[in-house]
Amino acid sequence: MSRIQVQILGPGCINCKKLAENVQEAAAQAGIECEIEKITDITIMTRYGLTRTPGLALYGDLKVQGRVPSVGEIKALLEDESSQLPGCSCSAS
Repeated sequence: MSRIQVQILGPGCINCKKLAENVQEAAAQAGIECEIEKITDITIMTRYGLTRTPGLALYGDLKVQGRVPSVGEIKALLEDESSQLPGCSCSAS
């Protein structure tokens, strides 16, 4: 099974850490494997179009910024992304 590439964008503050925890929990609940990359370099963050931290991107596509999304919201994003992966036998519940 393919792994979803997730980027956590932010300076490493408490909200960034909470976002990373929520991503891990959402992936576990959905049964989806993720490769999580934490990006703290402001120059790289601006390339994503980030204007407020923390930010959540999937495959480099900024999905959420300026807040910590709930586990349920992240789970829905991951399930939607996994359903688009070629050859993925994942099923969203």
